[in-house]
Amino acid sequence: MERGEKIWFTAEGASVVGSDDPKVGKVDWVFGTGQGRTHMVFVSDDLQRIVTTNVSAGTVSIIEKSSGGGPPGGGPPGGGPLGGGPPGGGPPREHWEQTLVPVARGDEGFVVSPDRKEIWVANAQPGTVSIIDFAAKTVIQTIDAQVAGANRLKFTPDGQRVLISSLRGGGLAVYDVRGRTLVKRLPLGRGTAGILVQPDGRRAFVACSPDDDIAVVDLQTLTVVGHVAAGHEPDGLAWAEQK
Repeated sequence: MERGEKIWFTAEGASVVGSDDPKVGKVDWVFGTGQGRTHMVFVSDDLQRIVTTNVSAGTVSIIEKSSGGGPPGGGPPGGGPLGGGPPGGGPPREHWEQTLVPVARGDEGFVVSPDRKEIWVANAQPGTVSIIDFAAKTVIQTIDAQVAGANRLKFTPDGQRVLISSLRGGGLAVYDVRGRTLVKRLPLGRGTAGILVQPDGRRAFVACSPDDDIAVVDLQTLTVVGHVAAGHEPDGLAWAEQK
């Protein structure tokens, strides 16, 4: 993801999260989680907090810039940035601290609520959704969503509903955020992955990977209004600005 003029990424095999500075064309920061299959990533607007899921470990990493009390830089995976100081000297690396929040195995997709108070995590193996209090860094509720292969989640812009896709079930589950209750299940295809919601909240676009298309969902009526051919196994979706 892009934030603060940098590209933030994860590397599953190395179990790290990091940033790339396109101005200089190199990776300028890496943090080892010490967990299995570090996957998705979220970075706060002020660049002070990072969230990532660890699929094999069944944990969520909340990584925060420390206000002090620890040595800058260095440290093994899970303890801070990897590697030594900047080449040729320079200021020490900032110190970061990680909190691991246990959820469930297969926790790949997650989403942070628009008000930045909650983190909703899709647990693919049990088909549940864990809700984390972002400030307290603890699970406050686990919903038995019954979404087999739960893969991705997306809040509607008003923060009132959450959409959950299913790689194994092929549908879209719509949940009411306040009541934590199921609103509707929509069959879309043989498997669903990435979700994109229009900024005005009127429609959602859902990648149906095995069907090679994108389902278009009217979020006012909660009905499928069309499918768009998208090539081989579409997954992640994003807006592209035409200039």
